[in-house]
Amino acid sequence: MQPNPNEIIRAHIWVKGRVQGVGFRAHVEYSAQQIGDLTGWVRNVGYDQVEVVAEGKREAVERLIEMIKLGPRMSRVDDAKVEYEPVTGEFTGFGVRRST
Repeated sequence: MQPNPNEIIRAHIWVKGRVQGVGFRAHVEYSAQQIGDLTGWVRNVGYDQVEVVAEGKREAVERLIEMIKLGPRMSRVDDAKVEYEPVTGEFTGFGVRRST
């Protein structure tokens, strides 16, 4: 059975590689805003990892995941782990969060 592209889903993504100091968080935030209908956040974790949580229509979340895996020009994505979680609806927009 084909997944419903309009189903609301939540993806939790961890990206490792050269993802800090290269505009990666801004790339994710801009991509989410360009795709539209996405809520969530992006933040740095440690020195070589970025964490993203995104909720929205399956089609939009999957597009964001593909854009994250590509990254901005100066970045290098070595690994991207995606976990799907229950939707919470807790977000009102998409933005950059404080690093951990």
